[in-house]
Amino acid sequence: MSQIDTKRVAAASRSYPKPATFSPSYGTAGFRDNASLLASTVFRCGLLTAARSILQQQHCGMMITASHNPVDDNGVKLVEPGGEMLPQTWEALATELAQSTDDEHIAKIVSDVAGGLAVVGGEKCAGDARSETPLTVLVGYDTRPSAAELVAAACAGIEAMGLKVNNCGLVTTPQLHFSVHARNGGSDGEASFLPKYFDTLVGGYEKLVEGKPPLQGNAPLHVDCANGVGAQLMKDCKERLAAAHLPMVLHNTGEGRLNHLSGADFVQKDKVLPSGFDGLPADARCCSLDGDADRLVYFSRNPGCNDGVGVSLMDGDKVAALAALFIGDVLSGDLPVALKKDIKTAYANGASTAYITNELKMQVACTSTGVKFLHEAAHRLFDVGIYFEANGHGTVLFSKTVLEQLQKASASSSSASELLLLSQAINQTVGDGLSGILMVEAILRRKQWTVQEWASLYTDLPSRMTKLQVANRNAITTTDAERKCLEPRGMQDAIDKAVSDFPPGSRAFARPSGTEDAVRVYAEAPTQEQADALADAVGRVVYDMAEGVGPRP
Repeated sequence: MSQIDTKRVAAASRSYPKPATFSPSYGTAGFRDNASLLASTVFRCGLLTAARSILQQQHCGMMITASHNPVDDNGVKLVEPGGEMLPQTWEALATELAQSTDDEHIAKIVSDVAGGLAVVGGEKCAGDARSETPLTVLVGYDTRPSAAELVAAACAGIEAMGLKVNNCGLVTTPQLHFSVHARNGGSDGEASFLPKYFDTLVGGYEKLVEGKPPLQGNAPLHVDCANGVGAQLMKDCKERLAAAHLPMVLHNTGEGRLNHLSGADFVQKDKVLPSGFDGLPADARCCSLDGDADRLVYFSRNPGCNDGVGVSLMDGDKVAALAALFIGDVLSGDLPVALKKDIKTAYANGASTAYITNELKMQVACTSTGVKFLHEAAHRLFDVGIYFEANGHGTVLFSKTVLEQLQKASASSSSASELLLLSQAINQTVGDGLSGILMVEAILRRKQWTVQEWASLYTDLPSRMTKLQVANRNAITTTDAERKCLEPRGMQDAIDKAVSDFPPGSRAFARPSGTEDAVRVYAEAPTQEQADALADAVGRVVYDMAEGVGPRP
């Protein structure tokens, strides 16, 4: 049993009191709110992450970021030894810690966790055999000005538990996840894991496209870096990728505000060009990262809509379809392994689901929104889990068993060798904008497709996503992968009534956001005008039945 100095922990906790009216709750990807409120939350996450490191006798991680949120927000994501996110069964305990006002209680909780005495999810947590290696928690952060204060809070929590901090500095969220996984895989102690990150991902891409002609006469890929940490990421690999005939032009590299009129979330939700992309030819390949570079969407300029600044969007659904098509092509070759594949969320466009099910003959499972649900289902249900949210967050996961089978077969099977290279080029720990780019570019290059040919795989049903504020978003509860409302009572009946006023094939749902203080509304209909109108109609239902704040839709 690990002995934690609870008096030391409680004393350190008193330096990070929770703001009196603040009630943080663990969301889709950790904690996220206005940065001025978060020091106590991040400190306590430092305690919990260190406690889980001690419990498991492995290195863990913390990423200080608020992803696609505005620059004044910040947050924290907790990273497990394998590079995955905090298990869902531990989220309630994380929330209890974040909301507590009793420093001695906080110290007892993390001491019990470290010692294997805590009861989590109805079960007593069990630890692993003691490691000979001194334990560390890897900490990274993005470009937000509030990062320094919150990193200090994280370090204070980690050190109060007696562990060392490995400060990874300015990194993307996927780089931090990869680094934690690499650290537990035997890579050198305090050394940077970024060279291995680039060698793995970019090296896999280089081999996948070896001998294949460049795309569009070596035309560049235009990358919107969202004025975030992704700019440094892309600069670090720009020269190497250019040598592999993937030249890039980087936009929004820090000259503007983080995520303002730029980034994957902005492009995917508003379906317009990000700042700085005016004047590009219609056949230019373009893509957007988000603030911490774990999301990716592709697009091309569409002069015919939104006053000339509209886009033809290739969102996460289209990325998933392209990956599924490529894997299906490989499986039709000499691969001596049978695989189950694909995974979706409620936001997946109906046309995407129909294409993968009917055209590619692949199994589709639907989960609640959020990468934590997708990731868990991909591991549990599929040999190859192709999971992407429409917002561009996702990856392709290969099970350990399948990787072992592919490794054995690769000497005699070109198909097995290609899938192994794909598993290297795309991050196996978490959604990653760079690895998404590498996968998409490799497949387009091997097929010699333009983005327009990719877009023509299927035609998206017109859709609209909106958001609105209510008095308490958590008063709305859902079921059926968040497609049906349970509370407030009567809300789902009212949504169904609104949908019934539109043509057959229309659908809509509302769900509380896990990353913002908002309720999201999604609608599909036969025409864009109908999708817009349906989203507004459901928005009015939510506003009226959940005490809407601000203007009524």
